[in-house]
Amino acid sequence: MLSHHLQSALKDLRSLIAITESDINDIKDAKNDAQFERISLKEEMLKSFENKKAMIDHEISSLMTQNPQKDLPELLTEDQHGYLGELKEELSKLREVNKHYAKLVLVVSNLYNNFLERLVPTEMDGYEKRASKAPAILEVRV
Repeated sequence: MLSHHLQSALKDLRSLIAITESDINDIKDAKNDAQFERISLKEEMLKSFENKKAMIDHEISSLMTQNPQKDLPELLTEDQHGYLGELKEELSKLREVNKHYAKLVLVVSNLYNNFLERLVPTEMDGYEKRASKAPAILEVRV
């Protein structure tokens, strides 16, 4: 059962990595709608991975409880050791992909904020931003 949970968790991680890589490509092409559509899918995958990780933890805990005289490496099969190694590698890869995506999101966010600030200049009034003067480019007609 542990092997099954490990393989399933690996599948979820690989799916999360693929989705995030799609997000990276779409942010470069300014395809925001596609990214927003995948948010719920990413949340489902993340929840699925967390559930499988909890099952893995439970299985390992059960193994150790049933065999208190043995160390964990002795209780796992060679395949299970391999899956744990792959899991570690995929988690590291997901971390790097997410870090790259976060940098792109920050750059795009700063670009839009700077553009908006140029269109509608603001200044701080306590904790709120207020338009400091009439925007030079915008004209509103009623």
